[in-house]
Amino acid sequence: MDQVRAAATDVVGIRFVDAADRDVARIDTRVDDGVEVMRGDLVALLHEAAGSGVEYLFGDSVTALRQDGGGVDVTFEHGPARRFGLVVGADGMHSAVRRLAFGPESRFLQYKGHYFAFADADAALGEDRWVTMYNLPGRMAGIYRSGNHAQAKAYFIFRSEEPIAYDHRDVERQKRLVGAAFAADASWRTGDLLAGALADPEFYFDALSQVRMDSWSTGRVALVGDAAHCASPASGAGAELALVGAYRLAGELAAAGGDHGSAFRRYRQGHRARVEEKQRIGVNIRLMVPGSSSARRVRDALVRLPLMRVMAAAERRLAPGGSRRPLPDYPAPRTQAR
Repeated sequence: MDQVRAAATDVVGIRFVDAADRDVARIDTRVDDGVEVMRGDLVALLHEAAGSGVEYLFGDSVTALRQDGGGVDVTFEHGPARRFGLVVGADGMHSAVRRLAFGPESRFLQYKGHYFAFADADAALGEDRWVTMYNLPGRMAGIYRSGNHAQAKAYFIFRSEEPIAYDHRDVERQKRLVGAAFAADASWRTGDLLAGALADPEFYFDALSQVRMDSWSTGRVALVGDAAHCASPASGAGAELALVGAYRLAGELAAAGGDHGSAFRRYRQGHRARVEEKQRIGVNIRLMVPGSSSARRVRDALVRLPLMRVMAAAERRLAPGGSRRPLPDYPAPRTQAR
């Protein structure tokens, strides 16, 4: 935990601004016992914690799964086929493991009417320790600037009533979509943020969607994280759900004495309530991206009210008893899962 806190961001809250970068409102989003870390820092911490006993195969993907009573035969795009006792898909909203084991993603993805993009940004464009948001009708541009990190992050959200047809691996096509959504109005610092984002080789874009599934396992194959239950970036809970779900799955497998079916069932039963809670994103996205100029004026008036600050403070105080309810302790494994 000391390492996690050392890597934490120090962002204070959200700052809504007008075209002249004047404050419309500020909302403190800090949680007394909460820790927020950047994705890259979290990955580095997890990689270090896993140690040298883990085998990593980079630059490859799963193309076929065939399971029987004794295991799962896995075919890879590049490497030789291998056999495993269990397969756990932790490969994101567009999970190949889910598609191969459960069916096409169209059965499980629920589109939420928006698209979003993240990329590197010039830190000078944002206020230190604040998330700055600027709105155009149906669109939002912003910058996330942690005082503990030299690199800031730009983000963009725009509305679309219908899903847009594109390949989620075609980054150049995605950049054109974001550029077209924001190119007509370079007010505030949108033009500078957009230029930096479109030049970033790590540019990320996707639909605002959720993954809804009745079950996260079939036979010897299970899913965790966004592959099982993406709540969308509007929830702010992707890492929490992924880490807690992985902890529960590992713990139930350790406690089940080799009975993976029982472990998968208990994992689902124990984790389902938290997932359903976080998938209720409510008015978050409408507050971030008002659909019209009049809706933006109403939003701006609301966030300036003292009541909004009181509600935000109350939510922070209540959070430890809600989303961070205690997790079970699990015994050491009695036998290795087969």
